[in-house]
Amino acid sequence: MKFAIIKERKNPPDRRVVFSPEKLAEARAQFPHAEFVVESSNIRIFPDSAYKAMGFTVTEDVSDCDVMLGVKEVPIENLIPNKKYFYFSHTIKKQPYNRKLLKAMLNKNIEMYDHETIIKQSGARLIGFGRYAGLVGAYNGFRALGLRDNLFNLPKVETLADLNEVKAELDKITLPNIKILLSGTGKVAQGAKEILDHLKIKEVSDALYLTSEFTEPVYCRVDVMEYNKRKDGKVGDKWAFYKDPTAYKSNFMPYAKETDFFIAGHFYGNNAPYLFTREDAKHPDFRINLVADISCDIDGPVASTIRASTIANPFYGYDAQTESEVAFDASGAITVMAVDNLPCELPKDASEGFGDMFLEHVIPAFFNNDERGILKRAKITENGKLTERFAYLQDYVDGN
Repeated sequence: MKFAIIKERKNPPDRRVVFSPEKLAEARAQFPHAEFVVESSNIRIFPDSAYKAMGFTVTEDVSDCDVMLGVKEVPIENLIPNKKYFYFSHTIKKQPYNRKLLKAMLNKNIEMYDHETIIKQSGARLIGFGRYAGLVGAYNGFRALGLRDNLFNLPKVETLADLNEVKAELDKITLPNIKILLSGTGKVAQGAKEILDHLKIKEVSDALYLTSEFTEPVYCRVDVMEYNKRKDGKVGDKWAFYKDPTAYKSNFMPYAKETDFFIAGHFYGNNAPYLFTREDAKHPDFRINLVADISCDIDGPVASTIRASTIANPFYGYDAQTESEVAFDASGAITVMAVDNLPCELPKDASEGFGDMFLEHVIPAFFNNDERGILKRAKITENGKLTERFAYLQDYVDGN
């Protein structure tokens, strides 16, 4: 079995990689029957020379490899037929802009494994960059606060070497007395919580958060059963909500009336109630004036997120009354941070963390007869057809 670390070709360039040189050397030591080669790249966070120093072949041509390991979508013209590919394809939610990519993979007889579909039997994701999205997203939210209110000036994450430098910058700031709400319990929210805890912000219960004012910054973390409630007034059930959220309505407004800074780290499922609508944001008691929307669902559950922002220009303002975009520091506006590729700002740490997970969960499956069913569950296409698990994508492929 011959694996290739492929060059990232999507624009804007992404410097992340599945395996750092050190982690790739670990993979080679663990699986001596596997061969690992590296496609030459001038944008990767780890230079070609770092892989060569570890004894890996760095080449312009990886067409003799069996398994291609990448991060972002591979341009159609660069797909090599009859190979196995791993990358984020952004097709499993029927994203219109990647329909041609999925069709091309079927036509080229590619066996596609999406990083998002690498899951446990329970459905929980095994690998991803979620923690790093949370870390960078929360930091960016505080950066926006400092710039907008002339409190402090945090540098951009992309100008810092690694997570240690990010945390060192946070050590220099003093926060005002604000109330912060964090939604979610997954890896994204964990990453954001790491930043809040590093800043030594006290976590309080939702009961206290909703009924008290404080003389220091505090945060409260909420899950779906806090910010949603059953329409019929009965007690909600988290697992029932995940299966069918249509019996629920939003219970977010009590929090919105008590929150200055909202960090959206939740996963939003189809048909779930919106957290707050454009009408909610017009309410005179709506207090939120800063949103770090790490989830970044456009025109969705967080009404102020009207577009994704970019690493180059991460902030914009949302005027709730006119429902339109304004300057991020405009008077009375909600300041929004909605960068949709946050882990790209921390490529070294994100790549190292990703490689840990990939080596633990995915590479062994090629050599233990896929005993945990990881490859079987993750496989989207095979022999020019969609696999049974992903047959629901057929109408999307057909353009219906």
